[in-house]
Amino acid sequence: MKVNYDREMEKIISKLGGEKPKLLIHSCCAPCSGAILEYLRNFFHIDIYFYNPNITFREEYIKRLEEQREYDEKLHYNMKIIEGVYNPTEDFFKVVQGLEKEPEGGKRCLKCYRLRMEACAKKAKELGYEYFTTVLSISPLKNAQWINEIGTELEKEYGIKFLYGDFKKKSRYLRSVELSREHDLYRQDYCGCVFSKVEREKAKELKENESK
Repeated sequence: MKVNYDREMEKIISKLGGEKPKLLIHSCCAPCSGAILEYLRNFFHIDIYFYNPNITFREEYIKRLEEQREYDEKLHYNMKIIEGVYNPTEDFFKVVQGLEKEPEGGKRCLKCYRLRMEACAKKAKELGYEYFTTVLSISPLKNAQWINEIGTELEKEYGIKFLYGDFKKKSRYLRSVELSREHDLYRQDYCGCVFSKVEREKAKELKENESK
């Protein structure tokens, strides 16, 4: 049965009471986090966990990390941005070994979701946060069902509450695009890994050839 995870999130929020609990949210970039932070900071004390070893190219990784920090400073959110270890070879490529030819959105992405979300759950548990979650479901290209199923598994495994969410709902994805334009954010057109980059470039080339 398909679950409305946005509704599940609202149920959690409705039971919070007056005091804001501490939430550690995994973020992949400032554009994806913008609308989510804008909304959730009304209910939680939020810090960001930036763990993205799937970003193959170091210059791309640094660009996204620096912009995440600059965005927080610009909006005076005063959130801690905790950087995870950046080691694509040891982390990402080992996890997706054998899945290199999977299409974008397939089993390779499932492994990548879990890799990053598990690191966030561990860090949240270690540092005493009450909840953890991820911004990944803001993207229409990401599988929100998988993301929330992983979160549920990690909640049981690590004993820390997972904040459900399908953050693209209620026009939050459109709001993220608006915020990107408003703050002149670098909005990349691929998730970060070399496989998605190659697939995106092939799609662009095909589109260009069709238009000739």
